[in-house]
Amino acid sequence: MIDLPYLNTITRNTDSKIIFLVIDGLGGYPDKTGKSELEKAEIPNLDNLVKKSDCGLTIPVSHGITPGSGPGHLSLFGYDPVKYLLGRGVLETLGIDIDLKPNEIAARGNFCTVDNNGYITDRRANRIPTNISSNIVKELQNIKIPGIEFKIYSVKDHRFVLIMNGDKLSPEISETDPQMLGLKPLEVRPLSNDSNDTASMINKFLNEAKTILSPRKTANMILLRGFSKLPNLPNFNLHYKLNACAIAAYPMYRGLSKLLGMDVLNTGETFDKEIETLKENFNKYNFFFLHYKPADAAGEDGDFDKKVKTLEDLDKVIPIIKNIGADVLVIAGDHSTPAILGSHSWHPVPLMIHTNNSTNNNVKQFTEKDLIHGNLGTFHATKLMMLSLANAGKLNKYGP
Repeated sequence: MIDLPYLNTITRNTDSKIIFLVIDGLGGYPDKTGKSELEKAEIPNLDNLVKKSDCGLTIPVSHGITPGSGPGHLSLFGYDPVKYLLGRGVLETLGIDIDLKPNEIAARGNFCTVDNNGYITDRRANRIPTNISSNIVKELQNIKIPGIEFKIYSVKDHRFVLIMNGDKLSPEISETDPQMLGLKPLEVRPLSNDSNDTASMINKFLNEAKTILSPRKTANMILLRGFSKLPNLPNFNLHYKLNACAIAAYPMYRGLSKLLGMDVLNTGETFDKEIETLKENFNKYNFFFLHYKPADAAGEDGDFDKKVKTLEDLDKVIPIIKNIGADVLVIAGDHSTPAILGSHSWHPVPLMIHTNNSTNNNVKQFTEKDLIHGNLGTFHATKLMMLSLANAGKLNKYGP
């Protein structure tokens, strides 16, 4: 845990290496067949590896709390996600290498589709490709509201970021995404006495955007969430005495890694490219955050079979990752995304920690049901970093 008292006295810098593979939206839930995505998937490599690994389940925030991707990842890295609440807007902005000034507010935006009555039919506008969404962004760049400067940038697919610059702006405003279909986008509401003007100006921007986008059949409205300013976070490398890098194709995770102080490596758009980047840089770092996104995307789309396939696709490259030669291979998830729900959920998340000395006599398959019996039990995800460091020989004895 990054806030552990006397952490500096027990961490130590060693040559041992940790690969920290985060499978976004890893956890699932049974569908009508009675099996979860992990139970349905043919994943022989993960199943074989878990037999020789310490394993269990993690709770990202607290029992019953559904985490966003930001809190889920923060928890894995040892940051209390309740204490260090991050806005999605900042993460997306930094992830596309846009510098954010201290007085600016950033929001993560989605293009969505609404029907003729304004009700949301698709929160992600069918994940329109970036070459289309970037052209729509250019249309929105023409919006001018007195008293505030709006800057809008395309991120990836249906995502964009909106940056606001003006006097006395406050991020204490509500989001416009109702997180459900069949509802209208919400108006921005002030959440403090200092945010009335900010909410009013953003609502004016939304009305202008609605007018511009209304002729379109799809991607004809926008949703905004994660209004935030730059936070001040403990440095990951400094506190854990690591030389860490992040290998992630998706901007949000690159932004989060940059905030924590990791080196964010240039990589391609696919997981195969991420693995190539890992190989090319293996001698330069001793901690590698490796991110796998497809499982979460399929779960959010409510596509059970597609999520199964993303897990099977990942399983095929597990031997490649293992044979790169890290001393510790952590395979974890930031949260569960059951396809049956089509969204993130509060369910515990599968985990394994593999070293040459790992032992496990209870678990035979990498599934939610089996991992209940893992030797690590079910624990808060903020404790995972300390377990990872301990297995890599990066912790001294505590106390006399």
